[in-house]
Amino acid sequence: MEKERHVLVVFPHPDDEAFGVSGTIATHVKNGTPVTYACLTLGEMGRNMGNPPFTNRENLPKIRKQELKEAARVLGIHDLRMLGFRDKTVEFEDDEKLSNVISGLIEELNPSLVITFYPGYSVHPDHEATGAAVVRAVGKMPKAARPKLHCVAFSNDCVEKLGEADIINNISPVAETKLAAIKAHRSQTETMFKDMEEKLKNQDPQIMVWVNNERFWTYKFSD
Repeated sequence: MEKERHVLVVFPHPDDEAFGVSGTIATHVKNGTPVTYACLTLGEMGRNMGNPPFTNRENLPKIRKQELKEAARVLGIHDLRMLGFRDKTVEFEDDEKLSNVISGLIEELNPSLVITFYPGYSVHPDHEATGAAVVRAVGKMPKAARPKLHCVAFSNDCVEKLGEADIINNISPVAETKLAAIKAHRSQTETMFKDMEEKLKNQDPQIMVWVNNERFWTYKFSD
């Protein structure tokens, strides 16, 4: 994995970082690269509240905030930005306002790499709006000044439309850190993790490929 000056990760929900990019984040941290995680919401509209439930709708944002902090601690992220947007409403935010927030972060941090969702191929409306805002922010920069933009895509047609991912990071040396970051988001992942643990114990080939490899598409601007 190439050594970066600074990595900026931009996702809308707590746990978005854990599933697809936590191994990549942990590797950059291990390499001594500063990582900033800008999380737009606290996932307060999330449907999972534990099984059996250990919280309620009113307290879920507090729970998810603490889970996010714990995941950041596990990954070694010292710069966690909680931007205060509301879950499931990111798509309704003013486009310019949203992209200006991202532009402000880029101007402040001067990252050499930005990681976000690939707009059009990331399923959830909040994912789509976040990825689009990042693309707008990077796209309006002078070409020579732009950071690299690596995008996560997982819609059913992403490979068909985008081709195979051009970046696949083998993160097996930090796989345990990745699993710990997923586990930190207990309210959202506890049930899933119980199902996963048996497969991990049995070295299920499909789950091992998913755990040990993280794929990205480099966003290519038209100019």
